[in-house]
Amino acid sequence: MKAVILKNRRISVEEVPLPSMEEGEALIKVTKAGICNTDVEMIKGYMDFEGILGHEFVGCVMEASIKDWIGKRVVGEINISCHKCEMCQAGYPKHCSSRLVLGIQGKDGVFAEFVTLPLSNLHCLPPEISDEEAVFVEPLAAALEVLEQVQIRKEHEVLVLGDGKLGLLIAQVLRNQTSHVFCVGHHQRKLAILQRKGIRTFLNNCDRNQKFDIIVEATGNPKGIPEALNRIKPRGKIVAKSTFYGDSEINISRMVIDEIQLIGSRCGPFKKALDFLRNKLIHVKDMIDGDYPLEDAQEAFELAKKTDTIKVFLTP
Repeated sequence: MKAVILKNRRISVEEVPLPSMEEGEALIKVTKAGICNTDVEMIKGYMDFEGILGHEFVGCVMEASIKDWIGKRVVGEINISCHKCEMCQAGYPKHCSSRLVLGIQGKDGVFAEFVTLPLSNLHCLPPEISDEEAVFVEPLAAALEVLEQVQIRKEHEVLVLGDGKLGLLIAQVLRNQTSHVFCVGHHQRKLAILQRKGIRTFLNNCDRNQKFDIIVEATGNPKGIPEALNRIKPRGKIVAKSTFYGDSEINISRMVIDEIQLIGSRCGPFKKALDFLRNKLIHVKDMIDGDYPLEDAQEAFELAKKTDTIKVFLTP
């Protein structure tokens, strides 16, 4: 099969063997996959991963150890857990001590014609959700994780830092909890998507005197958390969503003095993401900037790297 391989911080499209399916797994034909900012950061060296990239996808089950799965249109959770360790037994399998992570850590990803995943990771798609929408299930679930971690009341003023794909999804999710949602970004075209949904936006900056109860940092760069600290109220909460290659300098004294909570946030609930898309609570099609065949992955990544790009697909 064809696959996009990351090696020595370079990507190439190569012919590789089909993945072998183990007991309890499914062999899935990838229908469409999405390039994430994490994929771009991994080319820079994030996670020191080498292999097949990609973790956002929709596909069709071709083979499975349970035959009822064959022919199902599916999306898949990215953390492959042992289900035996302390964290798994406590109900936190995404923090499994020996986990593999699809296209990120120890497990070849979905920028390929086929991929294998445990059946326990899969979710069947309802017919109301298109393939294009389904690619957004994984990042939308990550956006919804904010609501799992922080209680947002209708009177809270919430700021989203960043107008990338994840920031746009988070702002839409939070708008269902409070009307006081704001987003700071650097691209008017991206911010216009939120403006059409009644979300107040700021291009490049907002009033430095305005402080917020909750800030979700989704800038994708090391300056995001320091910026959030400049805008948060005392005893406020900052939810950190960015993953990037490199380190960020954080003023710990400021956090202590103002009793600010910093909360890391990663993967989230797929079932809720599917419900949001099925019920049209989130609209994603105006976030798609390109769809390339797998063999044109280099060109697709060049577009994905541009700061004014939102989402680029690869279609095997």
